[in-house]
Amino acid sequence: MYVGPSRQYEFHYSVTMNIGDPAKPYFLDVDTGSDLTWLQCDAPCQSCNKVPHPLYRPTKNRIVPCADSLCTALYSGQGSNQKCTSPQQCDYRIKYTDNASSLGVLISDNFSLPLRNSSNVRPSLTFGCGYDQQVGKNGAVQAATDGLLGLGRGSISLLSQLKLQGITKNVLGHCLSSSGGGFLFFGDDNGAYFTNYYSPGSATLYFDRRSLGVKPMEVVLDSGSTYTYFPAQPYQAVVSALKSGLSKSLKQVSDPSLPLCWKGQKAFKSVFDVKKEFKSLFLSFANVKNAVMEIPPENYLIVTKNGNVCLGILDGTAAKLSFSIIGGSDGDIRQRENTAWMGARLMQ
Repeated sequence: MYVGPSRQYEFHYSVTMNIGDPAKPYFLDVDTGSDLTWLQCDAPCQSCNKVPHPLYRPTKNRIVPCADSLCTALYSGQGSNQKCTSPQQCDYRIKYTDNASSLGVLISDNFSLPLRNSSNVRPSLTFGCGYDQQVGKNGAVQAATDGLLGLGRGSISLLSQLKLQGITKNVLGHCLSSSGGGFLFFGDDNGAYFTNYYSPGSATLYFDRRSLGVKPMEVVLDSGSTYTYFPAQPYQAVVSALKSGLSKSLKQVSDPSLPLCWKGQKAFKSVFDVKKEFKSLFLSFANVKNAVMEIPPENYLIVTKNGNVCLGILDGTAAKLSFSIIGGSDGDIRQRENTAWMGARLMQ
């Protein structure tokens, strides 16, 4: 379920959620570490910060009674001895590690949640109506949001409530940018189809920023592949370019580990002992303007147990590959943890 674009304030992410009838927008801080969602509330408000939108105004028929199962779940989840002050309402007090707190009562109201097919659902969900907030020294802070969106795993969280009502599964997805903005998704997609690989599209191959004169090739990024594979023409072009640029201190040798290997005047312990003898490869992607991926020597070379350095790029002809696979290699055939493409640098 699509929730909405995220906004980033002072290293916090927030989402816009439409609540009430008629629905009104509110900014909520995203918090996966707590369960309760709450809004600063005119109930009336005893201590509230200045918020972006008018305070939420509840009606008496929206108040959740003390006997409600979600009231019990809230108290149980907090591990506290909180008790209701009246059978007619469920009181809460929640305190966070930064000493911020919210005091209020539980209420229920409609949330307008857009689905990926552009329709909407309007479930009635339980959340906190906070009439006494302490944020910062004496609460004297202008808030960037109207409340908090609790996305923990407790029964009182909106995700758990949506699951209980059969609307979504208790699954949270996100795509957030470090520069601000992004998306949150509630539930999963039963119709989703997952491929076994990721392809950024077609790319032209360069060696030391010089074109190798081969036609663009389809590129697949595969962290599960030990080696990188090129079709015959790009592979031969890379081999020729490498051989023509190597110093005389490297001698081609036979090594059982890989087809193309060299030895130095003494055994190599890591690719960093020899990387200066080689040049970077570059992939210029057609689908993304000015996007070039650099694959430095340490990400396509492998040092064997014999102390030789080998080319970790193989001819994909034997595997009948019509595309290139950028696979995994950390430069040591005895231990593999990283991938060639993860170690590459994307330049735009």
